[in-house]
Amino acid sequence: MIKKGMTRQIVLHYFLVVFLTILLVEMVFLFAIRTYYYDGISNYLQSSFDNTSAPTNSRDLISTYTLDKAEVQVLDLKGNVIQNSTPFRLDKPIQTGDIPQALTGSTGRWIGKQAGTGEDVMAVTRMIQINGDKSYLVRYVTSLELVNQKLLYITLVSTGIGIIILIIVLIVSVGLANSIVKPINNIINVSTLMAKGDFNVRIKGNYPHEIGDLASTLNYMADEIVQSNQVKDDFISSISHELRTPLTGIKGWSETLVSGGFDPEETKLGMSIISKETDRLIGLVEEMLDFSKLQQNQMKLVMGEVNMKELLQETMLNVWAKAEQKHISLSLQPGERPFLVYADGNRLKQVFLNLVDNAIKFSPDGSIIALMITEIAPDKVRISVKDPGIGISPEFMEKVKDRFFQVNPNQGGTGLGLAITQQIVKLHQGEMHIESELDQGTTVSVDLPLLDHTQQSGPLT
Repeated sequence: MIKKGMTRQIVLHYFLVVFLTILLVEMVFLFAIRTYYYDGISNYLQSSFDNTSAPTNSRDLISTYTLDKAEVQVLDLKGNVIQNSTPFRLDKPIQTGDIPQALTGSTGRWIGKQAGTGEDVMAVTRMIQINGDKSYLVRYVTSLELVNQKLLYITLVSTGIGIIILIIVLIVSVGLANSIVKPINNIINVSTLMAKGDFNVRIKGNYPHEIGDLASTLNYMADEIVQSNQVKDDFISSISHELRTPLTGIKGWSETLVSGGFDPEETKLGMSIISKETDRLIGLVEEMLDFSKLQQNQMKLVMGEVNMKELLQETMLNVWAKAEQKHISLSLQPGERPFLVYADGNRLKQVFLNLVDNAIKFSPDGSIIALMITEIAPDKVRISVKDPGIGISPEFMEKVKDRFFQVNPNQGGTGLGLAITQQIVKLHQGEMHIESELDQGTTVSVDLPLLDHTQQSGPLT
């Protein structure tokens, strides 16, 4: 007995379809065979009428129409038997369906059971005129027992063949169902383990078509979850370190200042360090909040006209002090004309502050970082930040925009900067490209649509 479930459903549906098909074919086939045999007998009996000339004397009707394996009866127009080729006599008029048909001038045919014997017979009747005056009904009656036995044999054989086909179909359908259900059960079992937190299990087996795609997708999902968990663990470790460092400085100087006994210069230095580390903590928290908003599509942009030349100049002023510490020069090539874009100025400034800050962080002392504005199409402008820094190896190029990824963890940070930058650029219908060569430097380009080619219909979310 097949257990309840998908296997039973597949087998039952497949079996039912084939069973109904075989049943229909059997019925049509048996009906055609029966019709073929019965029509053959009827035509054989009727041919005797067609090939025999009507006699001139009514006494010669029996001898004229005698036919092998058939009883000949001569009837008057009321159905009474006048003559019979067999000793069998009927006292009552014959009222079977072939009589009325013959009286209309056509050849009547009737199939039924012989009165008195109950035998299956066929009767064929035609009206005959003697000398164009007197009319009689000549009736052939033949047994159908042998034909029915043959038809029964054919029915049994065809039914047996149908049963064999159904058994084969049942076996094949069970195998087909198992080929579908077993992989699904395997996938369900592995998925259950994944749901319980075991992401090291994998679906094994080379399954075809959609089931194989499903297995590959689940395996890929597990790989991504494992990778995400690893990234999350690395991020927690990294952010813990990033938060601990400024907190340690703040706590240390707070306790030192509380103890007293310092001159104004030392107190000023301590307060300056506390303020600087506090700003650093605020920056880390804001970075994580921005990323959370982007992930939940909750970041709102206050759109307006932005002059890219002015925005980049403000950016350079913001990072000038940090660049001076490493004796790094910042140069701006603003292009031939002002480039106006429809954007959120504060968010775009956040983008280029992050890009320039990364360039300063990974460039050697005394180097030059170039900011360039270029019109790459009538409706698009490109802003590039080029540095001669350490560059990015090819193995990291695909991952550098991923969240929590850090090319050099020793440099600090959360690994969210470029992920946030890319998302903000996308919200402005722009694109960000990174070109880099290890130990040769990196160029990050941001393509933005110009003001004349952008919709200006209120804030975007």
